[in-house]
Amino acid sequence: MRFGTLLVCIPLLALFGQSPEDKLKQLNIQLPTPSKPVANYVKAVRTGNLLFLSGHGACERTPETTGKIGKDHTTAHGYKAAREVGVCLLATLKSELGDLRKVRRIVKVLGMVNATPEFTEQPQVINGFSDLMVEVFGDRGRHARSAVGMGSLPGNISVEIEMVVEVAEKP
Repeated sequence: MRFGTLLVCIPLLALFGQSPEDKLKQLNIQLPTPSKPVANYVKAVRTGNLLFLSGHGACERTPETTGKIGKDHTTAHGYKAAREVGVCLLATLKSELGDLRKVRRIVKVLGMVNATPEFTEQPQVINGFSDLMVEVFGDRGRHARSAVGMGSLPGNISVEIEMVVEVAEKP
């Protein structure tokens, strides 16, 4: 009898996990409207069950999301910028899929950091993105990743990230 009572008390979310949208609400994150491409390309291409998202910078260019890491900004600022880029990628992902529950897995990420030649903490910067994906998707957000330094990025953005996502037809 006691075991049955315990099962009734376990919240359904604990059994099935939160949806990515619920997790975003809990994190106090509102997804912006995705921006239009700035050149002759598309934001995403789907082939089979893979969705390839083009490189994204932060949704809004501000002094905090532009500039060179190691000169204009610290690693901590870069981490925040990478997290902002993650929000923009999630906005594009939701726009493409309609429902973030269709994400089976974040597969591969390329994180590019606009950095000085002597800067070596690119992985710590891109952790801002990676940590957000795990917060939103749990283990499905863990991914293979490259984090590299660049001499410059378009528009002097601090961080650019592209990703490959495995998707399902239905949530």
